[in-house]
Amino acid sequence: MIASETGRNVINFVLFQIGWLTCVLAPGLAAAGLVLVFLALHFALVSQKRFVELQFIGFGVVLGSLMDTLWFQTGVLGISGVDSVLVAPPWLVAIWAIFMTTICHSLGWMGQRKWLPYVFAPIAGPFAYWSASKLGIVTLPNLSVSLAAMAVGWLVLFPLLLFIRNSLYSELQS
Repeated sequence: MIASETGRNVINFVLFQIGWLTCVLAPGLAAAGLVLVFLALHFALVSQKRFVELQFIGFGVVLGSLMDTLWFQTGVLGISGVDSVLVAPPWLVAIWAIFMTTICHSLGWMGQRKWLPYVFAPIAGPFAYWSASKLGIVTLPNLSVSLAAMAVGWLVLFPLLLFIRNSLYSELQS
């Protein structure tokens, strides 16, 4: 494990960015598998409380995947070239897994100001999906409605994830 908190945060941020880009540029089981390698690197180099963090990641993956599945089912989100999506695909679940690591590390500072997640999340969350749509992997069938729904979803989910981290997994607080 890396001793420097700054070093751990930088590695966490880089692993997330590479994982997100891999899943968006080459969606599929191979990308999801590569994210598992990134998660292993994260646990080897970054995580200080591996078992607790793994539990938190699992909790967040379920919530995030449920939100994405809801968006697919309601037409807020689609996948290019696919008529209907029943559940969030593995590559999107993998993005949730690698994203959850950031809440304990490179985005851990977000929980230090109570108001900040409510400002940041409704902008940054939808921006990630919009960016993926510009790269051609997902579709936002009705751009305004999709972005508004995602903003509301992220307005609720991201602060909820911080609350869960702080209350159920308090040893992970930054």
